[in-house]
Order: sequence, then structure tokens, then C-alpha cells
Amino acid sequence: MKNRITIAAALAAAMLSLGLAACGQKPSDQVEFSFVVVGGCRMATHDTNTATNPSTANIVQMDRTLEEITHLDPKPKYVIFMGDEIYGYQDDGNKLAAMLEAWRTHWEASPAAKDGIELIAVPGNHESQGPFDENGKRHAYLAAEQAFVRVLAPYIKGDNGPHAGGPDSLETDQSRLTYSFNYRDTHLVILNTDPVGQDSHVPVHWVEADLAQARKDSMKHIFVIGHKPAFGFDGAMGLAGENRTPLWAAFEANHVEAMLASHFHVYSSFQPHHAKTWMVISGNGGSPLEDNLRPDQQYYGFTLVTVYNSGKVIAKSYGRNFPPGPGGYAAPDPASQYPTTVRDSVDITWKD
Repeated sequence: MKNRITIAAALAAAMLSLGLAACGQKPSDQVEFSFVVVGGCRMATHDTNTATNPSTANIVQMDRTLEEITHLDPKPKYVIFMGDEIYGYQDDGNKLAAMLEAWRTHWEASPAAKDGIELIAVPGNHESQGPFDENGKRHAYLAAEQAFVRVLAPYIKGDNGPHAGGPDSLETDQSRLTYSFNYRDTHLVILNTDPVGQDSHVPVHWVEADLAQARKDSMKHIFVIGHKPAFGFDGAMGLAGENRTPLWAAFEANHVEAMLASHFHVYSSFQPHHAKTWMVISGNGGSPLEDNLRPDQQYYGFTLVTVYNSGKVIAKSYGRNFPPGPGGYAAPDPASQYPTTVRDSVDITWKD
């Protein structure tokens, strides 16, 4: 949908269409819970200045998103930042930790935090990897993983992930970077998509076992959340191909509704295979957008995933335009001039 309406109007229209705002509402159609996903909220390389902005996050866009989600009704249970919260790419863990600490401080002062919305922080390549090596490649390193876990410990929801070694031959302990947890009858899997020694890979064997257990436990819904998508935007590569193939097969075999990711600075939703698991990219949190986007793709915002008691699951992209020009992506964007509207809505319910 490309409705030019306010968040409040969009929510009211959605409720009315489901019969939830009238006295004849059906209990089976009530919202069970919802959560927000967003990623890619860092500044551009040339605008990164820790003296004036120690977090290196796009504070303007981050603040607006965190303000707007407090007005959603019902209030979302979680806001999940899917990586690239900061610019990162540091050459040692202490420098990275300083950026993460500034970002955490900013979150904790936000209206969303004060309103009781729970944060889940997911590492991206900017948090995991260091500077370019002599071959022009970046690699995840241990001190970065340790800094992320140490600084953002309150916003990591589990510790049941894989340890070093094991069937996935992991070099470092991933138990608090890749893990899973349940909320009501929903199973959520958090993935670190750049573990040390295996950039652009995830521990498939662990994922397969975890998803199989969730199905055995009769979880009604399953969502997988990470930074790099299995399938990239507009045909680009996300996770490494040899890793993606068995991973996606596990998703489909276990009826995963969607993989939610960012990495690409855009919103996009599609089904790689018809009537199977959805790939939802929500990387338009504030980083400079991808090049050569259509006008209708050039917006910042977040994605709201709503689970209904009836079993239906809807993902909605909320977006706002921003001032034109080279620095417009981080310039003030008053709601009166750049209102947030519903830009897309997809039914991602798993259909047997």
C-alpha cells in the first residue's frame, strides 16, 4: 500500500478492516503481540565523527523511529535492531565498545525505552568486522564479539546458542550472538551472520536442530532474525550461497514464516519460493540508502510484524521521506513536512 496517511490513521484503518474497532469485534482476530524490526542506522563514512557523535548512529532517524513506535497501538513488545547500529569497523574492541556504549546510552534515554518497549540488539558486519585487510576484505574478530556481548548484555535475550567447535566448526563461542527464545507460542531465532572465521555464514547445523525442536514443541510461529539476509536485495548476494541453500531448506521444512534482516539499505519483501518462507529486508533505518532506487523505495522507517490470535501474521513497512541533498539523510525531517505512512503490507502467514 502507498497510503499517504498518518500512523494513527493507518492503524485505525487497519483495525476497522479487521473488525477490531467496533463492538462486533471477533476475539480470534485480536492482536496477540507485535514487534518492530529495523536495521542500518549508522552514519555514512564521510559523516562519521566521534567527537560530535560518539555513537556514529544517525541520531535524527533513530530518534524519530523510537518516538514513532511509542505511538503504535497496541504497543509492540520488542524493537529489534538488526545490526549496523553504529559505524563500527574499528581496529580494536575498546574503540568499538565506546561507540556501542554511546549508542546504548542514547537508547536508554529514548521514549521507547522509558515506555517499556524491550530492545533486542543484533550484531551486523559494522559491529563484527574490522578495517580492510591487505586484500581489501573485512573480517570478524574476537574482540569485537566480546565488546558487543559485554556492552549490550541487557539487550541479548538468550544464551542457548552454539559454542566453539561443534558440527558447525565455530572458532569462537556464539552462544549469546546466535540463540533462540520463545514468547508465548512464537519462537524467535537470532543469528550472528558474521561469526569469526565464517563471515557471511551462520551455523546451519545448530539452526536445523533448533528449528526442529521448536516444531516438536508445537510453536505456532517461527521467525528468524539476523543482519545479512539469506537472499539479498534485487538479486545481490546476502549469505554465502553454500550456506544459504541448506539454511533456507531448513526454514521451509520447519514452516518459518519469515527471515527478517537488513544489511541492504532499503525495505523489500518477497518469497524466494512460491508460498513458502518470506524474506523481509528492513534496512532503511537511517544509513544512506542504496543507489538507483525507485522514488517509492526512497524512504526511512521500520517494519511492524503483528501476530493475531487467529494465527494470521502481517508485516507492515512504515516510512517517511527526508530532505533532499547530500546531507538530507541525517537532516531534521519534521513530521508535518515528512509524515510517516504505511508503504507496504504483506500477509506472511505460513500457509500449509
